[in-house]
Amino acid sequence: MANNFYKESIEMHEKFKGKLKICSKVKLENKHDLSLAYTPGVAGVCEEISKNKKKSFDLTMRGNSVAIVSDGSAVLGLGNIGPEAAIPVMEGKAVLFKEFADIDAIPLCINTQDSNEIISFVKNIAPSFAGVNLEDISAPKCFEIEEALQEIGIPVFHDDQHGTAIVVLAALINSLKLAKKDFNEIKIVINGAGAAGTAILNFLKCVDCSSKLCKPVKEIIVCDSKGIISKNRMDLNQAKKKILEITNSEDIQGGLAEAIKGADVFIGVSKGNLLTKEMMNSMNSKPIIFAMANPIPEIMPDKAKEYGAFIVGTGRSDYPNQINNLLAFPGIFRGAIDAKAKKITNKMKLSASLAIADSVENLDRENIIPFILEKDICTKVAEAVKKAV
Repeated sequence: MANNFYKESIEMHEKFKGKLKICSKVKLENKHDLSLAYTPGVAGVCEEISKNKKKSFDLTMRGNSVAIVSDGSAVLGLGNIGPEAAIPVMEGKAVLFKEFADIDAIPLCINTQDSNEIISFVKNIAPSFAGVNLEDISAPKCFEIEEALQEIGIPVFHDDQHGTAIVVLAALINSLKLAKKDFNEIKIVINGAGAAGTAILNFLKCVDCSSKLCKPVKEIIVCDSKGIISKNRMDLNQAKKKILEITNSEDIQGGLAEAIKGADVFIGVSKGNLLTKEMMNSMNSKPIIFAMANPIPEIMPDKAKEYGAFIVGTGRSDYPNQINNLLAFPGIFRGAIDAKAKKITNKMKLSASLAIADSVENLDRENIIPFILEKDICTKVAEAVKKAV
């Protein structure tokens, strides 16, 4: 099936020469039109902006434009394939921005994988955009890059991190509601310590539980490809040492099998076919499984249900409960841009999660999260984000 989509997609891209084009908003039918759009009239617009740079948001395309910046170092499940090969994904992301949030997004795939150069690049292009979406940049440098760009005056958001975390929290809120469990009672295992796994952890740990989430999660254990992130590990980079500071309070050691004993929730952002029947049988009652590796999840939904899963979510569109960033990022940017926010805060992200969770009608075990093509979700998220600003 995947091969059929690959072939058909290549044919479509070749036919249209990509998925984007730039269209003029104004007509050029006579000298007067030309004088307004270009010289001499445009000089007046330039002078207005030179007096007040903020007017660039109102008098140019900047006010509705987002830069999608990638170095091609972590593209989908394909890995470090470089900037040229990343263009189709960034074009696709731009199409989603336009279709769901009416935002003009420009793919900028750059020929460097040096953190400092990427930071400098984004700072230098910031005057042309209202926001920056960092995309498919590998961990741990993606953390450093995003953190360094938080004070440039426009929102900078690494969707692979925070978009995933926002939607996971929304799905978890509704799953726990159905399972009749509280955040402060549960143990969560996150399998995958890259951009998404780290962001999910940090978001769950920093959530302002004065909202409707009650108290923080009781325990979270994170596993990477070498096992549990624990004190006996001598191979931890700085990002994973930070993970250890807020996880695994009992210093459990071993692999996923040891981590998952007594867990209530499994969140997989790793690779396929890792979760076994024995592991699931060692979990608490009503286990919640978010197996989000693509295209093959950590366990297939039918197997997870056979082994006793109470709720199963994946990243795939051909199963119920698709946990996908598309539910978050268009509305996040729409709300942030409309509110002229200078950065995207945890309060804004939490508001987005709650808006997504609250938008589910007829909540049940096969319907814990909205369908990703429900375009009104973007409006609800945007409104929630604006209020949070």
